[in-house]
Order: sequence, then C-alpha cells, then structure tokens
Amino acid sequence: MGALTSNQEVQELSADTILELLANRRRRYLLYALRGQEDPIELSTLAEQVAGWEHDVPPDEVAKNEYKSVYVSSVQCHVPKLADAGVVDHDEDNHTVVLAENFAQLEPYLRVVVKDEPENSTLHTALETESGDGLLGQIRENVARLKH
Repeated sequence: MGALTSNQEVQELSADTILELLANRRRRYLLYALRGQEDPIELSTLAEQVAGWEHDVPPDEVAKNEYKSVYVSSVQCHVPKLADAGVVDHDEDNHTVVLAENFAQLEPYLRVVVKDEPENSTLHTALETESGDGLLGQIRENVARLKH
C-alpha cells in the first residue's frame, strides 16, 4: 500500500478550514459518498457516484465527459484539499480514498448543509436510504426534538 497523503494525526480544524472544505458542493458530495464506508473506495467509483448526483442520474448513466470532469477535479483539487486537512486518507498508488480521523470534526456541519441539497434528486434518495442512522433521518429527529 502506498503512502497516505494525510499526516494521520488528529488536528483541530479551524472554523475557516471547515467552512472552506464544505463550501464546494463537489467536496460535500465526495464526503456524502464516503460516509459509512470503512474500506477505501476507488476514486473512479466515487467520481461516478458524484457525477450521477450532480446530473441527477444513476451512476451507470453518467456521460463520459461528466465523469471525467468530476474525476479530474477530484484528483487534482478536492481529494488533496480534504487529505491535507486530515479529513480523508488518499492512497495515490491505489487511487483509493477513505475517511480519516478529522472527518468527525466536519460531520456536524455536513449535517447542516445537507438541508440545502435538492429534495427530489438521486442524492436526496441516497441520503434517505442510507443504512442505519441516515443523515436526513437524524436531522428530522433533531428538529422534532427541538420542537417539543
């Protein structure tokens, strides 16, 4: 296994860093796709999923140019930025990504921004049916608790 690009050390993320990481929709989609995954995922698989969500189609219906755009920007920009912050571990030799320790600092904010994602979309459906404690289900539970 090749060297991971993150320092694998938990570091306190500043508010500016957290907001910068979540400011880009494609990075949020990468994080949504990685949530709940314990094993590293190939970047090509992540790019298909993200491109599908961006174009609101199943991953196997994504056009080649749409997939390529997501893949290239993920490799050149988004994954390195997440890895530098210790949010993901990126194995450059195997072209795989997995969530790292610092993701725990981002997750509460990811739960807030998910409310702005399109409701009638393949992304929304995926987040609704997420195994276990789905992200949208947890948000609804929290809102219900606040109302009582």
